[in-house]
Amino acid sequence: AERFKGLPLILVFPSLFLNSLTSPASRSMDQSIARKDVVFLLDGSDGTRNAMRDFVQRVVETLGVDENKDRVAVVQYSRDPAAQFYLNTYTTKGEILNTVRGLRHKGGRPLNTGAALQYVRDNVFTASSGSRRFEGVPQLLILLSGGRSFDNVDTPASALKELGVLIFGIGTRSSDSKELQRISHDPSYALSVSDFTDLPNIQQQLLSSVEAVVIDVTPESTTDLVDHDTSRKDVVFLVDGSDGTRNGFPAMRDFVQRVVGKLNVGGDKDRVSVVQYGRDQEVHFYLNTYTTKEDILGTVRSLRHRGGRPLNTGAALQYVRDNVFTASSGSRSQEGVPQMLILLSGGRSSDNVDIPASALKESGVLIFGIGTRNSSREVQRIATDPSFSQSVSEFTDLPSIQEQFFSSLITVQVEATPITPTVIVDQSIARKDVVFLLDGSDGTRNGFPAMRDFVQRVVEKLTVEENRDRVSVVQYSRESEAHFYLNTYTTKEDVVDTVRGLRHKGGRPLNTGAALQYVRDNVFIASSGSRRLEGVPQILILLNGGRSFDNVDTPASALKELGVLVFGIGTRSSDSRELQKISYDPSYALSVSEFTDLPNVQQQLLSAMSTAPRRDVVFLLDGSDGTRSGFPAMRDFVQRVVETLSVDENKDRVAVVQYSRDPAAQFYLNTYTTKGEILNTVRGLRHKGGRPLNTGAALQYVRDNVFTASSGSRRFEGVPQLLILLSGGRSFDNVDTPASALKELGVLIFGIGTRSSDSKELQRISHDPSYALSVSDFTDLPNIQQQLLSSVESGSVSKIRDVVFLVDGSDGTRNGFPAMRDFVQRVVGKLNVGGDKDRVSVVQYGRDQEVHFYLNTYTTKEDILGTVRSLRHRGGRPLNTGAALQYVRDNVFTASSGSRSQEGVPQMLILLSGGRSSDNVDIPASALKESGVLIFGIGTRNSSREVQRIATDPSFSQSVSEFTDLPMDQSIARKDVVFLLDGSDGTRNGFPAMRDFVQRVVEKLTVEENRDRVSVVQYSREPEAHFYLNTYTTKEDVVDTVRGLRHKGGRPLNTGAALQYVRDNVFIASSGSRRLEGVPQILILLNGGRSFDNVDTPASALKELGVLVFGIGTRSSDSRELQKISYDPSYALSVSEFTDLPNVQQQLLSAMIESQAPRRDVVFLLDGSDGTRSGFPAMRDFVQRVVETLGVDENKDRVAVVQYSRDPAAQFYLNTYTTKGEILNTVRGLRHKGGRPLNTGAALQYVRDNVFTASSGSRRFEGVPQLLILLSGGRSFDNVDTPASALKELGVLIFGIGTRSSDSKELQRISHDPSYALSVSDFTDLPNIQQQLLSSVEAVVIDVTPESTTDLGIKDVVFLVDGSDGTRNGFPAMRDFVQRVVGKLNVGGDKDRVSVVQYGRDQEVHFYLNTYTTKEDILGTVRSLRHRGGRPLNTGAALQYVRDNVYTASSGSRSQEGVPQMLILLSGGRSSDNVDIPASALKESGVLIFGIGTRNSSREVQRIATDPSFSQSVSEFTDLPSIQEQFFSSLITVQVEATPITPTVIVDQSIARKDVVFLLDGSDGTRNGFPAMRDFVQRVVEKLTVEENRDRVSVVQYSREPEAHFYLNTYTTKEDVVDTVRGLRHKGGRPLNTGAALQYVRDNVFIASSGSRRLEGVPQILILLNGGRSFDNVDTPASALKELGVLVFGIGTRSSDSRELQKISYDPSYALSVSEFTDLPNVQQQLLSAMSTVIVQVTTMTPTVIPTILGKKNMVLISSICSLTSGWIESQAPRRDVVFLLDGSDGTRSGFPAMRDFVQRVVETLGVDENKDRVAVVQYSRDPAAQFYLNTYTTKGEILNTVRGLRHKGGRPLNTGAALQYVRDNVFTASSGSRRFEGVPQLLILLSGGRSFDNVDTPASALKELGVLIFGIGTRSSDSKELQRISHDPSYALSVSDFTDLPNIQQQLLSSVEAIVIDVTPELTTDLGMCHHC
Repeated sequence: AERFKGLPLILVFPSLFLNSLTSPASRSMDQSIARKDVVFLLDGSDGTRNAMRDFVQRVVETLGVDENKDRVAVVQYSRDPAAQFYLNTYTTKGEILNTVRGLRHKGGRPLNTGAALQYVRDNVFTASSGSRRFEGVPQLLILLSGGRSFDNVDTPASALKELGVLIFGIGTRSSDSKELQRISHDPSYALSVSDFTDLPNIQQQLLSSVEAVVIDVTPESTTDLVDHDTSRKDVVFLVDGSDGTRNGFPAMRDFVQRVVGKLNVGGDKDRVSVVQYGRDQEVHFYLNTYTTKEDILGTVRSLRHRGGRPLNTGAALQYVRDNVFTASSGSRSQEGVPQMLILLSGGRSSDNVDIPASALKESGVLIFGIGTRNSSREVQRIATDPSFSQSVSEFTDLPSIQEQFFSSLITVQVEATPITPTVIVDQSIARKDVVFLLDGSDGTRNGFPAMRDFVQRVVEKLTVEENRDRVSVVQYSRESEAHFYLNTYTTKEDVVDTVRGLRHKGGRPLNTGAALQYVRDNVFIASSGSRRLEGVPQILILLNGGRSFDNVDTPASALKELGVLVFGIGTRSSDSRELQKISYDPSYALSVSEFTDLPNVQQQLLSAMSTAPRRDVVFLLDGSDGTRSGFPAMRDFVQRVVETLSVDENKDRVAVVQYSRDPAAQFYLNTYTTKGEILNTVRGLRHKGGRPLNTGAALQYVRDNVFTASSGSRRFEGVPQLLILLSGGRSFDNVDTPASALKELGVLIFGIGTRSSDSKELQRISHDPSYALSVSDFTDLPNIQQQLLSSVESGSVSKIRDVVFLVDGSDGTRNGFPAMRDFVQRVVGKLNVGGDKDRVSVVQYGRDQEVHFYLNTYTTKEDILGTVRSLRHRGGRPLNTGAALQYVRDNVFTASSGSRSQEGVPQMLILLSGGRSSDNVDIPASALKESGVLIFGIGTRNSSREVQRIATDPSFSQSVSEFTDLPMDQSIARKDVVFLLDGSDGTRNGFPAMRDFVQRVVEKLTVEENRDRVSVVQYSREPEAHFYLNTYTTKEDVVDTVRGLRHKGGRPLNTGAALQYVRDNVFIASSGSRRLEGVPQILILLNGGRSFDNVDTPASALKELGVLVFGIGTRSSDSRELQKISYDPSYALSVSEFTDLPNVQQQLLSAMIESQAPRRDVVFLLDGSDGTRSGFPAMRDFVQRVVETLGVDENKDRVAVVQYSRDPAAQFYLNTYTTKGEILNTVRGLRHKGGRPLNTGAALQYVRDNVFTASSGSRRFEGVPQLLILLSGGRSFDNVDTPASALKELGVLIFGIGTRSSDSKELQRISHDPSYALSVSDFTDLPNIQQQLLSSVEAVVIDVTPESTTDLGIKDVVFLVDGSDGTRNGFPAMRDFVQRVVGKLNVGGDKDRVSVVQYGRDQEVHFYLNTYTTKEDILGTVRSLRHRGGRPLNTGAALQYVRDNVYTASSGSRSQEGVPQMLILLSGGRSSDNVDIPASALKESGVLIFGIGTRNSSREVQRIATDPSFSQSVSEFTDLPSIQEQFFSSLITVQVEATPITPTVIVDQSIARKDVVFLLDGSDGTRNGFPAMRDFVQRVVEKLTVEENRDRVSVVQYSREPEAHFYLNTYTTKEDVVDTVRGLRHKGGRPLNTGAALQYVRDNVFIASSGSRRLEGVPQILILLNGGRSFDNVDTPASALKELGVLVFGIGTRSSDSRELQKISYDPSYALSVSEFTDLPNVQQQLLSAMSTVIVQVTTMTPTVIPTILGKKNMVLISSICSLTSGWIESQAPRRDVVFLLDGSDGTRSGFPAMRDFVQRVVETLGVDENKDRVAVVQYSRDPAAQFYLNTYTTKGEILNTVRGLRHKGGRPLNTGAALQYVRDNVFTASSGSRRFEGVPQLLILLSGGRSFDNVDTPASALKELGVLIFGIGTRSSDSKELQRISHDPSYALSVSDFTDLPNIQQQLLSSVEAIVIDVTPELTTDLGMCHHC
């Protein structure tokens, strides 16, 4: 075993090596076990010749060659190596031996064996070349070398051995035997012959060695990397995914997989996380994401390289420390589980790695590092110990260090006690982080040396040291580049040296905004050395020489938010305003005329910088009786502290307050501006005296009166606020609440007490217990002065809070609850959520309380927002606010629930209460306040007083009239804005300007989740979404992404497709659109050319959705097109070039804002009965005054007025007027109607059915609020409840206004809510309630309760929807109706199931009963249904189709389980085919049919429905809402007797049957495409009805030979077929013999014993999937298959021979093509359609005979068919399409009248009618001309009149071929009236008087292929042979001597026509089968 120790990887990987040795006698190996990859490396240099080839052959003979056994490769080399074939080239021994036999000697010199060994390592022993090394299969190399190598062999030989390759070396006397031994696995593996001809002598020795290879591979034992007792580890991989590792990334990924393979993964065992990084980081999964090795390996396998630069390893280390090695991410460091980081880094980091690496090590993480030659030194520094790091030259060499790496992992003794780093820095010394940002653009080239000198001089003035000042320099133009970071250098010398060497960058344009963002994100961060979080001032000095090309506002604000002090220095070329905006304060912007003048501002800059630390310090001194003796010491202490401050208006400010019972300010922060004044005043302070000591009141006082702007506090400028409290006793009042309130403001409180103080109280008051200092007596204060000053220096406050929301969920807040929920989300959005930051809890209450989550439930904002979003209103009464307050005090503000009150963290309660409490609130509210909780309250008009009492202070409470007024309604505009950018070739130059324009518009928006949302889509030929409306929630993210947009390019420009795309993919809820919430939807199109496709339909579809489209074009655009696309022509804006976009920016923004005004549809319903005569003028005035307050416009508010008494009458509709003036004029002129009785119910019904409709201008479907204002002066005589409910269901908000004569209860029942019913004593008092009404109208947010699901038991419901041409206008209404019905169902897999089918001429299933299991999915699909169009309307065929294809178990029908089957038919016209038979068949099978028809179809629909009462009628589909309720009622009342009736099916030919054979190319060339072929077969089989008596399937695979996987009679179920197909393995082999395979299926598969039903007339279909040209002849076998009648479909790739495929296919059109097999899905539908056309559908109405089955003629007379079917049909007359083709050339002038008479007489015998016989006439000579088509006339009279009037055409020569082609292409077509696809016989009667001048054979064949029956009639001048060739059959060619003899053959012709035998070739659609009774 000693000799095998050099096989590390073989030891690592499991496999089935040779566990047993075969007897030495046997020369072949034990094939049962052994798998080997054997590579021969042959010396082909000039010195060697033939004997080697024979040796290779003999060795191969002994192997068990097979894809899954032994594999062989051969490489020959001399100077260079060349692979003769690879391990996966051949899979049979025969192929290998053939190739070896044919090997040619390579020749060449010198002999480079080293290079050859390296070559096989890198190119042959790889997975892509067939090596199974990673599967543990032994890798053998047999080297035959005939000389000494000219190059070095040691390194490559070692590399091969490291891979685990076993090398056998065979040499001759010319070889260097030592070299051979060194190369070989072991010296004993080096064999020698005197000459290669002696090779047979050592063959046995070699084979024995090969067989004896016993590799002791224990199956992959998971090597536990730590001591077994603690065999748990948390392992994080940090993988460099930057641009520099693109090539090495696959190797890194493999390495991670192999390491994971060694771990013992599990929740309680090893845990793994993977993070990839470059510029920033991406966590692929956390330590607690996966608990199984499979899941981890699956994810690792699919990792994609991210790319990006620069490489920030420091930031990545910091990131994993802060975000991955944490408990919430699954780290178990707190449980003592070892923490390991494995870093793979391929380059030197751009940022500092030392600090974050130290931080990781300090927190106990063991770091292992693997680097490349670029990064190894840095990786050594990062690793826990240099021995923990390893190096490879490239990541592709990772396998070579794998073993070594595992060893170091295993030997590690983990001491995992985490160390808490204690950093002590002397805060008393001024420290600064200074970053210089230098403009290096082309414009500053001359001034750059001066800039460089200036930086040097400023640096000279700084104290550069690690713990003092730090410096960084960044230069920028178009992009930014950091020359060095804040932590790069720690000495002034290094900084100055580097600055001296700076080179000017150059470049344009100048992007100052991007540079500011860059320094914010990359320099002012901890990993780059910024000490911002330690309170060190951050200073940015910008030297800028021009105006920025990009936006600077956002990044400048972001820097200020961080607290960075920005100084801007510019020249006269700079934009001074821009510089002032960038600077921290306008006074911080300095200016020079040239950079050479920089020294002039140097001092000014340094002075300003030195002011950096600024503080507001307030002293609060205990002046009570108890401190009298200590007061002088307190006064001295204040003086000494002030001495250390830099007092100045712009530096430190000081205030002093003294307190006992009450506080008193001695002076404020803005009283004095010099240290002298302050010290003087402090010296003169007198002790106050008084008792008791009220510290709480004093704290509250300083919060409210001192830390305020008016008192000089600079809190809002970000200046630190410090309070130093000196207290000598315990407070008599509560200190917790005011202390929390101060902390909430961000005040840092230091508490100093004596032994008389309450130290716990002091700790609670202080920012942190460590900020509470103590002395025995105030005289000891000097002892703690230094400690205090240090803390003050470091003081920067991290504001943290515990926030609890207490939300009223009682019955009274149902409508307002969504708004409350949004409010909570918005507040949470503003918090800084985290375990150590802000914590949040939400409690809902009514009668009792429910905690949705506690303060410690969630630690991320995402989790909280997710839960808040899903909150449901609880309901309940009465409202017990007191109990809820007590509950949160006792159960939520507690340590166990996550409250940190004991740690001094402010406690806040936000109460949202909508009503007065039923219990006492004062006591629990006081208790909360006493325990230090700050209470903020928001109430409504019902609760505001009570809420004020509860709140900490009345100023902490606010009131809204309704919760819907919480910010976000009309008060806060919300918009969904989508930009659609033309990215075609024509806009390349203008694209940057488009991008800038988008940025500028976005800058003006308020981007937040609950405010504005933005999406960007770019398009040319196709559209592509860059991001959706819900991708980003911050303006920064949107702007960053927009900045990085690249021009797409491409042509042509398809604007129509792009508009359709945004409608279907962007303006939808799942992409973030809030259209259904009524949020305005805006599309901004920037377009630079005319569209190549149609824009009308998609533009209309967007407008229908309510999207406001703004079109902006250039002079290259089509302005008319743009106006059509835009929502309104005025919304189309134009610029000459995109660079002029800024000129229209304001215009666009104004239009957008205008478009956002609230939109409402307001209907007034006025009582005009006799009882209101005197009050009517007051009603009229009231309407006028309300209208005055509205924003009337087509796109804003719309108004309608209806007056009623006995009957209602609309005075005008919502879309009658578009201006306020028109409405007011009309209202002024209203006349009182009069009449009685008062029927309010009928009037409500009327407005529902006639006014709140789209046709009357209602925008209900666009989400616009619908308001009805009813003024009624009496009680109604009819029922009001039903119509009122119907209006509310529509979502109409009803306000009822009555007088004392009205029935107030009735009015309340009608109104949306009793509170919406208003009352006046008389209508003249209406002005008194106007304001109340308007407030309610403004506050409208309609909470439309989701349509209640009416449970009808479980059902299978199929909608069959007429999508023919006749329903185009009504289709949206039909779609809405389906949605509303689905809304009523209880959808689910085990509940109701739904299917939707649309039909016209044919049918399309949109989804089956088992496609969807949720209502959302169904509604989503229904919403997106498109009208199909088509004619005629075949309702009968559609009914038959759903019976056969939808009400089946495989489509999800549960009829066999007794579940009711329902069909809802919406049909808008009379069917062209018979509906009675299929309707009866459906009813017989137990389907309940409900039908809705229009005036065109109602009678037919009644016949189809199960019962006439199950059918309803509307005049137009747009009236569907009016019958919806009635329809639901009939659905609900149906008592379903659903014993499923098993239809006794006489299977026979009535059902389509097919025998389908798949023939798959399994040759070597299709290896990669085979999975796609297999999937394709599965998908096609899924579409078949596999059963013994329906469809049968067989699969055959072939390469050199064919092999049947299963025959047509092997399986009888779809499941069995699909299972077997799924398991198919690729065959492999070459060459490809397609001919032999075709012959094989003909002889062995399409035969009765294999299950073929050819002889029973069942269609035979062969589907060939082929990936290359055949090596043998395909013509004969292909013809033989066609002779049998097999329909061959050929599908090929670009590697196939398309001509060959067309020859093989049944018809060239049956040959389909894809570029790759992975594109097969693209032709699937085409194939299925072609297959379905194979079958001729013989409906009983089509007394067309049983078709001829592919060449075998069945002669059946029409008459016999009719008699057979007479039981089924009322003896239907035959239907035929008859075309006469008349020779009108010069030669037939005299005979033409006789031809005309003949046509008339034949027509006389036909039954002409649209649904019976149709006739067309064509006349021809040189050219053909149609006299009339098959659908021109529908009566015999019209045809005869036209034939009588025919004129002879004349002309020469006679082109009969062209005429035949013409009728094929122009007359026998559906558009010309041909019913060929309905199976109607097609007849052509040709009268020709001469021989044709052109070829007739091709067009005649083409007609016959269509199935046209041609009769030819000629004269003696005709060519009788030509006529026979043209005719269907020679017997169909008739002859007369002259056309005047035509009457003699008339009878003969008619008999033939009657007795028709139709030879149906496959192009005819339909069912090859026979009529039921035949």
